[in-house]
Parts: sequence; C-alpha cells; structure tokens
Amino acid sequence: MSGDRVDPGADPRLFRRVAGRFATGVAIVTSVVDGADHAMTVNAFASVSLDPLLVMFCPEKIARFHDLALDAGEWAVSVLSEGMRDASQWFATRGRMLDGQLQGWDHVRGPVTGAAIFQDAVAALECRTHAVHDAGDHSIVVGEVLSLHVPSPDARPLIFYGGEYGRLAR
Repeated sequence: MSGDRVDPGADPRLFRRVAGRFATGVAIVTSVVDGADHAMTVNAFASVSLDPLLVMFCPEKIARFHDLALDAGEWAVSVLSEGMRDASQWFATRGRMLDGQLQGWDHVRGPVTGAAIFQDAVAALECRTHAVHDAGDHSIVVGEVLSLHVPSPDARPLIFYGGEYGRLAR
C-alpha cells in the first residue's frame, strides 16, 4: 500500500484530507427556535435504522446551530441538488447574519416540524431528536424520521469530494 501512513497521533490536516476521499452528498439541516429560522450545511449525514426510521447528522459543538438544533428538538434535512452549491456555501459560512438568513432561498415549511425544506432539494426529511452522542468536537444527533419528501424528483444530487463540489456522473 502506498501513500501517507499515519500513527495514532495523526495530523488533523492529513486526517481531513484522507477523510475527504470519501464522496458525500451535501445537506442543509434547518430548525425553528422561538419563531426564528436556523440552518447549517452538513455533509456528515446518514441513514441509521429502518426500524425505527432513524437518521443522523454531526454538528460541530462550537457552531451556533449545534445548541439551536438541540433546543428545537425537531428539524428538517434537505439533501441538496447540484444547482444548490451557493446555498451550501452560504449556510456553511461562519458568522453569517441570523435574521432573514433564508431570504432568497426557495423553501416551504415542513408540515410536521415547520422547519424550512428547500424546494430544489432532491430529498427532505423531517425529524425529532431521538438521541445525542458525544463525538469529540462534534455531536452525533440521531433523529427519528417523522415525514419524508421529494421536493425536486428530477434533480441530481450535489456531491462533495476532496474538498470540492462535484456532480454525479451517469
């Protein structure tokens, strides 16, 4: 096997580069707290269980959204389409304004949670927090799926690989 080898005290930059070799989709998790919308881009999102239906995402503990999502208790996940790169970048921007942060982004309110669901998303789920697990500088937030949506059935997913956005080749 060739390439960089790492020891148990691995360099976080090398870890990020190696972990980035796993292609992922990109999603935005949204919630509503005290009538205000909150959102954050994630690529650490996955299905967990079919019985019960569970998914998970991993917010960084220092992110404003971390505590807001936990406080809300319910949230929505929009899996982004390839045309939503700008949205992904905006909702990943640290320190962006909170008031009106969803203005200009086509969305509807989830019928169960009231959280924003992006209309150009390839898929969306509304969830209730089921469990939260400590994971170093992040938390693993497991959600029970309350409802499922396919806002843009013909759209193709936005892909993230090696620190760059890409498209799914077919």
